[in-house]
Amino acid sequence: MLATVVAVIGGVAAGAAADAADLQTVSYRGYEVTVPAGWPVIDLAKDPTACVRFDRPAVYLGRSTAQADCPAHQVGRSEGLVLEPLTTAARSADGEIQVAVKDAAVLATAYYGPGAEQAARKVLATGRVTAKTTSSQGTQRAQAAAPSIIATGTIASPGFDACAAPSQAAMDAWLSPASPYRAVGIYISGGLRACGQPNLTAGWVAANHAKGWQFLLIDVGMQAPCTTFSSKMSTVPATALAQGKAAAANAVAQAQALGFAQRSAIYSDIEAYPSTTACKASVLSYVSGWTQELNTRGYVGGVYVAAGSGGVDLSSAYASTAYTRPDNLWFAHWGSTPAGTSRFIPATYWNMHQRVHQNVGNVTETHGGVTMNIDGNALNLTAPPPAVTGFDATGSNTTATLRWTVPIGTKVSQILVRRNTGTTPPALPTSGTTVYTGTASTAYVTGLANGASYTFRTWIKDNYGKYGPGADTYLAGTKVSIATTASVLIYTGSATLSTKVTRTDTGAAVAGVPVTLYSKAKNSTRWTTVGTTTSSATGDVTRVVKPAVSTSYMWGYNGSGDLLGSRSAAVMVEVRPAMSAYLSPAAIRLGATTSFYGYLNPPHTGMSVYLQRRSGTSWLNVANVKLSTNGRYAFGIKPTTRGTYTYRVVWYADADHQGTQTVSKVLTVS
Repeated sequence: MLATVVAVIGGVAAGAAADAADLQTVSYRGYEVTVPAGWPVIDLAKDPTACVRFDRPAVYLGRSTAQADCPAHQVGRSEGLVLEPLTTAARSADGEIQVAVKDAAVLATAYYGPGAEQAARKVLATGRVTAKTTSSQGTQRAQAAAPSIIATGTIASPGFDACAAPSQAAMDAWLSPASPYRAVGIYISGGLRACGQPNLTAGWVAANHAKGWQFLLIDVGMQAPCTTFSSKMSTVPATALAQGKAAAANAVAQAQALGFAQRSAIYSDIEAYPSTTACKASVLSYVSGWTQELNTRGYVGGVYVAAGSGGVDLSSAYASTAYTRPDNLWFAHWGSTPAGTSRFIPATYWNMHQRVHQNVGNVTETHGGVTMNIDGNALNLTAPPPAVTGFDATGSNTTATLRWTVPIGTKVSQILVRRNTGTTPPALPTSGTTVYTGTASTAYVTGLANGASYTFRTWIKDNYGKYGPGADTYLAGTKVSIATTASVLIYTGSATLSTKVTRTDTGAAVAGVPVTLYSKAKNSTRWTTVGTTTSSATGDVTRVVKPAVSTSYMWGYNGSGDLLGSRSAAVMVEVRPAMSAYLSPAAIRLGATTSFYGYLNPPHTGMSVYLQRRSGTSWLNVANVKLSTNGRYAFGIKPTTRGTYTYRVVWYADADHQGTQTVSKVLTVS
């Protein structure tokens, strides 16, 4: 039923080998360019309502003011040239190369089909200025539009689409109630757009939005591989998926340049095709990639199809988990009544205000004295809910608190929060790790890994099951080091513990934050706080400790806004008791007795110490005594032979302290 034009890539006559008879020189306002002789030259000054059609080769001179004779539904791309006064900056688009020829005040646009970019550049390369012209009108950059318009909002009214965006005069003439239409379909992107779009600017969009018009955004890109179009999606499903994603990313950029914000629906125009199993798989894969990428960017994934081909194939995979279903369906079924229905598409599918029905096509209508060729559509749509605002994360140690605000008046069925490790947020509500589902405005997250960074994304789901754009917040992980000047101390001694707090993502110092030192006695299971110190400008902190017993230490940063807390590794500082030793006298005669005595500090009352004597390279226990209440010990030594003896006293470790021993003492027996 749909008019279809197959894009013809004729190509410029091959380089220097082309005959002069095959070429013609076209002059416009002091600018000359050589093009194939077969390209007709259309002077828009003589015919200002002529349609600038990119689906056929031609040279257009000037600018069309109305394009009233454009066929409503035209798809395809050939190659040709548009030469017009230079009033705006050059801006290339899909299948279009624009060059500003300032000396002649001419804007040259070479349009081309898939694979013919180099041929188009060769045409532009032949251009030369023959007479300099001073433009009477300054060159203006395309208006930069802050994306704020949603296409579409809530609407259950007729809409029309035309090959070229109508002039402002035509839009005003058709403004309700002069016509029944409340929405207009506009071709914003795609390599197979068949009509020039001189009216389609951010200013045109803003002006018509202010007057109450809504918009259907259309991308005419790759077509099913079982068609004869010049630009076809791959027969390899994985490649087709990637192609759909790439097309969606480009369409979003074009939509934003025109002022269309997140929550807008963009429709991939996939023309009728003779479906086969392989062709169907390519289409479904392309649509999956298209929808996924649009959803990732906060836009609504829509598809325009013929009901009898794309409509059937999409419906057959409606519940399939192998493909991503488009959010909105715009189907062409001319003459089908009532509006919004088709025998090819079950009424229970896309039934939550997700349908556009093209029920009439290629008709000429006159409203307000202006006649246009259009396709007519019945719309039943609602926009998804907005994103939450103020989404933020406050980190702690392995936990975080998330907060957000739901815009006033938003109907919420569910808030969904998911996370990814790293800097990339979950792309879709089905990806990443679930953090929270509910209707509250806060969530407490546990089980976060020490030192890891996380990105969270939250969506609002409305009563129709539609997800709004995702809102993101990032929680950077931190790293806390630990070092000590001594791993073993003599009782009453001290060690300096140091740390440096850095971000794990950039390595930058975390300055001016409280960093806490924790300790745990060797025989304990409980960590206690030693003290908290603010990190320096370089993220450094030091603290002197004087443990009474062997102690484990650990530095901790407890997190803050956008920073996740972390803990250092634990280090043990062993404490050895101080043990004094005296031998008096150090020289005796055989048969006499000497005393080896001293003190253990801390005392460890009642524990045993051992007197050892060296024998060759070994030490032998020769006696033991228990420590007194003040830690004193004493041994009487009475050797049985003359000679030199070496003694020491040993205390073995307990749960709190490392073992220790005295210095060696030498006894001479004569």
